[in-house]
Amino acid sequence: MDEGRIRFEQDGRVGVLTLDRPAKLNAATRAMSTELLELIPRIDEDPSVRAVVVTGAGDRAFSVGSDVGELDAYDGPWHFRNRRDYCDALRGLRTPVIAVVNGYAYGGGLELALSCDIRLAASTASFAAAEIKLGWIGGGGVTALLAASVPASDVAMMLLTGDPIDAAEALRIGLVSRVLPADELLPAATELAHRIAERPPIAAQAAKANLRAALSMGLEPAIQYERELQAVALGTRDAAEGRAAFAERRTGDFEGR
Repeated sequence: MDEGRIRFEQDGRVGVLTLDRPAKLNAATRAMSTELLELIPRIDEDPSVRAVVVTGAGDRAFSVGSDVGELDAYDGPWHFRNRRDYCDALRGLRTPVIAVVNGYAYGGGLELALSCDIRLAASTASFAAAEIKLGWIGGGGVTALLAASVPASDVAMMLLTGDPIDAAEALRIGLVSRVLPADELLPAATELAHRIAERPPIAAQAAKANLRAALSMGLEPAIQYERELQAVALGTRDAAEGRAAFAERRTGDFEGR
């Protein structure tokens, strides 16, 4: 069987993760999940990687989620429940992540896109929480992650029908930030990733952590958490460099310290 692979390439301070199984619409195998789970900690530990782009190989699919043919290989529901999930791995990345949705984002592929911080889509992309059509529901955070971005009625429509929505509808409901022609998508996402990578990395990671907290905490605890993160960031060498660069009217040289 074509087990696929996860390709990782680095372009300056930007890492590019590609789900590479185009013949199967980048359906994720257990081998691919294991590969991603091993890659994520290495990315976070590498100070030269300051932003990450995630996309699918080929021009048809971002990912259609887990390979359905492998689901029966689990030794019962409990073992499936305790699997090491690729969406959890991506969501755990401290480094900012941009999803480049170049085609189908169905099932776990939708969850994978939702696990990223920013989502850009090709005009040919489509999105679906398709599991209900096969008798189950998503388990990679689809409900909570959709509800954090999309109005409740639209979430219900996607979850209860399993029907796909196109890129224009995804933009209208706030599922994606931008829709671009397919040939412009990856260059635009890479340019955005390089802009983020130019920011002080501790501040960027703190901003990402703060956003996650704001989506899961009440108002007052979230504001207090933001203040704590601000104090940590303000005490870094990069913040001192930022103040000096501002005073001297030059571009800052940020080291992640």
